[in-house]
Amino acid sequence: MFEKITEAIRVHDPIILHRHLNPDGDALGSQIGLKHLILKNYPGKTVYAVGDAAGQYAFMEDSAMDEVPDAAYSTALAIILDTSGKSLISDARFSLALSTARIDHHLFLEQIAQTEVVDTGYESCCGMITHMAMENGWQLDAISAVSLFTGIVTDSGRFRYDSTNARTFRLAAFLLEQPINTKELYRNLYTADLEQALLRARFVMKIQRTEHGAAYIYTTREELSRLNADWFSISRGMVNVMADLKGVDIWANFTETDAGVVAELRSSRLDIYPVAERYGGGGHAKVCGARLRTREEAMALLGELDSMLKEGP
Repeated sequence: MFEKITEAIRVHDPIILHRHLNPDGDALGSQIGLKHLILKNYPGKTVYAVGDAAGQYAFMEDSAMDEVPDAAYSTALAIILDTSGKSLISDARFSLALSTARIDHHLFLEQIAQTEVVDTGYESCCGMITHMAMENGWQLDAISAVSLFTGIVTDSGRFRYDSTNARTFRLAAFLLEQPINTKELYRNLYTADLEQALLRARFVMKIQRTEHGAAYIYTTREELSRLNADWFSISRGMVNVMADLKGVDIWANFTETDAGVVAELRSSRLDIYPVAERYGGGGHAKVCGARLRTREEAMALLGELDSMLKEGP
């Protein structure tokens, strides 16, 4: 499955790794992990990782992005990771590259690169890269192993999401043959300070229900401005305060920004991707999002989710 991308890695230099904006553990894990796999197994190659800041994942080793001049792209292979659409890619200079490739596990939205491996059967992009390393007999080092393991853990919801399967655990076991300090990793990922805990409690109190049981939170720009947090931390960070509520099969977090309303959509049972897609969004069958123009549009989307619950399975 990975033969063409492996060959492209072999023949190109430099290699520049891109991923989506506002990175999560899988985006950064796949980027850092692949970078160090290439450096380990193709000595002498120049590999860059580019994009916006790591944010809450800045604890990951080598998460500071590289400074890359435009001229470097003239002979480069640009590999886009964990990204379904061109507009989502952090650093649009991938289009300047001599050759392009993509590795992704999201539902297909559009072609981005000349060579693409897109497979929704994987719980994470890190899982795909780990599988590629196993197929190719690549050697791991500590940084590549812990980075890829981080992405598998976060995108599988600590191995709880239904995208987790036997292969997920085989890939994780392969990585755990390296010296990964899981205690330290989980502390960095999941330990919250008192301020964060109080903020989550505040959002729990904001939960509302639709007529047929969808849970949602709506945060206005005025509310956001009063919080000591950025919009991404509220949008992505607070959506799962509604997870694991008894009787809630669909939940949504809407956050107003200067550019519109960010919608984070989740489901434990139903495929909500078609709703997100109708509103210009994307992602996975049960984990997706969209960028909306107004509160009215957000409520219309919420109404469609509510209708899904009314209609049942």
